[in-house]
Amino acid sequence: MTAALATADAPMREVRADGLRLEPQRVDHADAMFAVLTDPALYEFEHEPPDSVESLRRRFAALEARRSPNGRQAWLHWVVRLDDGALVGAVQATVEHGGHAAIAYELGSAWWGRGIGTRAVAAMVNELAARHGVRHCSAVLKQQNLRSFHLLRRLRFTHASPAAHAARGVERDEWLMERTLPHDPAAAAERGDRSS
Repeated sequence: MTAALATADAPMREVRADGLRLEPQRVDHADAMFAVLTDPALYEFEHEPPDSVESLRRRFAALEARRSPNGRQAWLHWVVRLDDGALVGAVQATVEHGGHAAIAYELGSAWWGRGIGTRAVAAMVNELAARHGVRHCSAVLKQQNLRSFHLLRRLRFTHASPAAHAARGVERDEWLMERTLPHDPAAAAERGDRSS
């Protein structure tokens, strides 16, 4: 196992940002998150809502392992909670060998347009770099999803090359966006990442 993935084994922690916090996702978040994740506006471009609270509990329980069944990926999922206590969405990263993370995010439509999604994703990306050895992030989105596109652009993600699109099997109606994260030698030393 490379040092980069080994650092993904660092225990997840709560991450604070302006007006919100990211809590490591647990089964007991499922009931409140069901209301967020069944918002029809979230599925305008892709995916489907969970079909029941029980199925969402099972999914969250499986994700509490924080690792893929084959052990090759770290699965890091946080729920987004506002300072007033409301659960409003989730952010997640699949961390692979070599310090790469594929990220995704969902925010209930009642909270769109307030900068919450941008702050939540920025907090996750900073945590991935500082604590989990991530040096490169990517996200795949439907080209029609301009809200998501603008969020990623605000966070300095750029379009990947055509070769990267082909290598990742990105569909014709999708974009692959990516960002290289600054390397912090002090943080790497604190994590014990000897690959720096």
